[in-house]
Amino acid sequence: MRRLSVKARMARSIALRRGEVVLRADFAHMGSPSQISRALKELIAAGKIVRLGYGVYAKARPSLLSGRPVPRVSLEELAQEALEKLGVPVQLGRAQADYAGGKTTQIPVRTTFNTGRRRISRKITVGTSAVRYENHYRARA
Repeated sequence: MRRLSVKARMARSIALRRGEVVLRADFAHMGSPSQISRALKELIAAGKIVRLGYGVYAKARPSLLSGRPVPRVSLEELAQEALEKLGVPVQLGRAQADYAGGKTTQIPVRTTFNTGRRRISRKITVGTSAVRYENHYRARA
């Protein structure tokens, strides 16, 4: 019996995962770094996944309008899942929490997460939309 290629094993692994976000580190045991990079590029070109940021990918589906691959869920859900997988505890941003709690009727335009006292510089983007971070960190008290 013939072994599956790295790309085929990665595609199968992605399809069987419960969540929408996959990290490059999830595939480290499947091959060398160059093999994984090549397979990820091929999966992106095939429309199976889209890149959200450095080492962060999401499952994709074809867009109804353009036919290009787009994530299957919203940026807010993807960012929250990605940050949880990366070990960053997050909460909704101030504007989103106020809207969800019924304190305001203004719908937040940007996806914002509160990272508590932790500073984070990771970019998570889908198209032109990017996640922003707010925190309670103060350099000097």
